[in-house]
Amino acid sequence: MTDKLIIVESPAKANTIKKFLGGNTKVVASMGHIRDLPKSKLGVNLDNDFEPEYINIRGKASLIKELKKDADSAKEVYLATDPDREGEAIAWHLAYILGIPEDRICRVTFNEITKETVQESMKHPRKIDMNLTDAQQARRVLDRIVGYKISPVLWKKVKRGLSAGRVQSVAVKLIVDREEEIEKFIPEEYWNIYATLLDEKSKSTFDAHFYGKNGKKLEIHSKEELDVILKGLGKAKYIVTDVKKSEKKRTPAPPFTTSTMQQEASRKLGFTLKKTMSVAQGLYEGVSVQNRGFVGLITYMRTDSTRISEEARAAAKKHIYKTYGENYYENRYYRSNKDAQDAHEGIRPTYIELTPESIKDSLAPDQYKLYRLIYNRFIASQMSAAVYDTVAVDIKANEYNFKANGQTLKFAGFMTLYVESDDSKQTDSSKKGSLNEDTVIPELEINQEVIEKKLEPKQSFTEPPARYTEASLVKALEEKGIGRPSTYSPTITTILERRYIEKEQKQLKPTDLGRVVNKLLVENFSDVINVEFTAKIEEQFDNVAEGKQQWKQVIREFYAPFKITLDKVEKELEHVQLEYEVSDVPCEKCGRMMVIKYGKYGKFLACPGYPECRNAKPIYETIDVPCPVCGGKVQVRKTRRRKNYYICENNPKSCNYISWNKPKKGEKWSPEDNVNIETKKRTTRKRKVTAKKKTK
Repeated sequence: MTDKLIIVESPAKANTIKKFLGGNTKVVASMGHIRDLPKSKLGVNLDNDFEPEYINIRGKASLIKELKKDADSAKEVYLATDPDREGEAIAWHLAYILGIPEDRICRVTFNEITKETVQESMKHPRKIDMNLTDAQQARRVLDRIVGYKISPVLWKKVKRGLSAGRVQSVAVKLIVDREEEIEKFIPEEYWNIYATLLDEKSKSTFDAHFYGKNGKKLEIHSKEELDVILKGLGKAKYIVTDVKKSEKKRTPAPPFTTSTMQQEASRKLGFTLKKTMSVAQGLYEGVSVQNRGFVGLITYMRTDSTRISEEARAAAKKHIYKTYGENYYENRYYRSNKDAQDAHEGIRPTYIELTPESIKDSLAPDQYKLYRLIYNRFIASQMSAAVYDTVAVDIKANEYNFKANGQTLKFAGFMTLYVESDDSKQTDSSKKGSLNEDTVIPELEINQEVIEKKLEPKQSFTEPPARYTEASLVKALEEKGIGRPSTYSPTITTILERRYIEKEQKQLKPTDLGRVVNKLLVENFSDVINVEFTAKIEEQFDNVAEGKQQWKQVIREFYAPFKITLDKVEKELEHVQLEYEVSDVPCEKCGRMMVIKYGKYGKFLACPGYPECRNAKPIYETIDVPCPVCGGKVQVRKTRRRKNYYICENNPKSCNYISWNKPKKGEKWSPEDNVNIETKKRTTRKRKVTAKKKTK
């Protein structure tokens, strides 16, 4: 008989915890959820107050049998699944399967998987928190109703296999709206004037930019306006009218939350959200470190809090004193967002002494990169501000005004270790935002004349808003209160897999299918597929988690108006067919003009005579550069991994042109210049098969 049975979610976590607990203790893994709503039907009893109809997940029968056997032979059973709503729900389902009463004290959680935390947490078990469990149930049931009731509308009007979702559809809407903004954007002309000026005392030059006229800001919108100003600057003397010196401080960013970790890993490391969360999960659950065995290296990675424990703060102080010196330390506290659940600390390393470099050999390359990012961000968050000496100079030339600004890094502080990036800046450490950010202005005096060496006008045009990247979309979702830390990655992964959006050089753009689906949903379910509704529902889920609201009441309030809308839409669309765009391509089988439809992989041509005539064929995008071999049209196609390649429309009939690289006008090509796409596919598959055999 086992004294204690501890059930966690993953084998890696089980391996780490085992070594911290002595005695007759067994640690096993549930492998995530063991019960869920069925995939084959709604699984929510609408006639019985929305009661969920949970079933054991297919394929887990033997695991459940083994868990029951282990539980029967243990004196005490502890459920140690992840410390969030999802983990609480998994614990509740486990308790149901194992026959553990709801009021039994059997639940333990670990914010970090260290020996001290695990042993201390085991001393303080509690009951399963039904408020957290119900918040998860509310989300699961509401999302199931939205998805399973709206998706069939898409099946009837667009194609089978499509899906809608409360969060995913809003994310698609944000991306479609942004793309429409870009398409409607009309660039506006504007000009800047840059002056290179000489300080004769120091013989050094500096740059100033045009500001305005008679002390008021003036924007230049045309060449005509520019010419008037340049004429007025013809023989002007440049006189310094004001010099302001000051000290500017730049403070460090707080420790990571899930959202900020995903954003920085995307910008600095090029990780997808899915990859970031997978690597972080491994660091949290435990990595085998030389001379220490399995060690959980970071705190729980699903959090929207920046709070840090006093023990961690003290450890950071000791490390900073020893590594950088006393003047580099500053005891900092960070406020969490007002909507943060604050159940956990921010993401930080569990053992400060395990620096990234000291354990690099124990980590996979991606683990090392992310651990280093988390470690440095946390240490930097407890360091002194960077200090700059700044100077702002006002210069007058006749009636026109110029400004020059300079700054010199006086004390690097936290920037010695880490600088936060953002989507609008370069993230290379040698460029913007780095220690090399100095702009030196010579010592100037009021009423001093500086000599014009060069006057350079520059024409520019306003630019449309940038497309979302994974990082900026997460930031937008968080700012608008859509979703929670655990939902960002699966949401974006889902809409990519559904082909509603695609990546183009890390930017997210809607596909034709995504536009069609978004249009249908927004026009017919605007009460559900909108930012305000989604954010409001998240607040109600939070209220359930805090015990302020009953979860079924949230569903009742939602479902009544939703059912009215659903019935209305189904009735209105019953006899409505989507109008397909007619192409100029005749059907080879029946002669009808083929129409453009949307499928999983985008547009395709289909015969309107379906089902009598089932003829269909793909539509390929072409480029404006002719085939460098035969002069035919070059098509853009995609591999299974959605990577673009270029192929002649006559391949393989009379031309063998195929390339990974977009052809350029006038360039020559031979088959040796590029690996054949099909050959590469076969080689890749062969390597994967060989690798699997070696692993076995």
